[in-house]
Amino acid sequence: MASPSEYGEKLPGPGGLGVYFNDYCNWQKIPELKEYAFDSPAAEIAGRLMRSEYAVFYHEHVLTKDPSTHKVTPWHQDQAYYPIDGVKNCSIWMPIDPVSMETTIQFVRGSHRWGKWFHPRHFATEHKYTVLQDVHQHREYHDIPDIDGSSEQYELLQWEVQPGDCIVFHMMTLHGAPSNTSLTTPRRILSTRWLGDDAVLAERPWKPSPPVLGGLKTGDKVICDTFPIVWRDNLHVH
Repeated sequence: MASPSEYGEKLPGPGGLGVYFNDYCNWQKIPELKEYAFDSPAAEIAGRLMRSEYAVFYHEHVLTKDPSTHKVTPWHQDQAYYPIDGVKNCSIWMPIDPVSMETTIQFVRGSHRWGKWFHPRHFATEHKYTVLQDVHQHREYHDIPDIDGSSEQYELLQWEVQPGDCIVFHMMTLHGAPSNTSLTTPRRILSTRWLGDDAVLAERPWKPSPPVLGGLKTGDKVICDTFPIVWRDNLHVH
């Protein structure tokens, strides 16, 4: 946090004393992040849940909310941000602090199966990403519904979690998180993104986030030094 990358953000909220910090794609320069990706059970957990022959480490994302951070994480869908197509994918959201029901991540149950892509929004402003090009995907991007204002229409899932617990979810799932109104406890999260054997590099109508392509071209399998295979299912090794 003291030396964020070019992608790092420190977002204050109205009336709070803390900030919402997030940064990503730092595993190649922070040994502890690399050790987690390569030496923890995370890759195998992801690979088996994706039912994939292998698990590719896409990137990590550090998300922290200081005590008294009155800044929500807006409802969003991860895969629309990423230049990635394919259905075998997941994020592993792991806290290093106790996270109460009042500040934990929330999901719209079953939203990854709606068959809908949603327009990504900036965390800082909650404005939609600017469309820069027509990528001819025959895919419609929808505005995110007012989930908070019509919560009776959706089944929301959330859990109180402890350090070392993890929540695994698909990148098409609508999710968000409230402010951290605790006066004493931070909410520090390491979220890692994983891709399976059907993942290919894709174009988006906007500048993707992260804007890291690893030297790959549209349609390429997402495997390279930047996006390494970390785990293989021995049943599929020939």
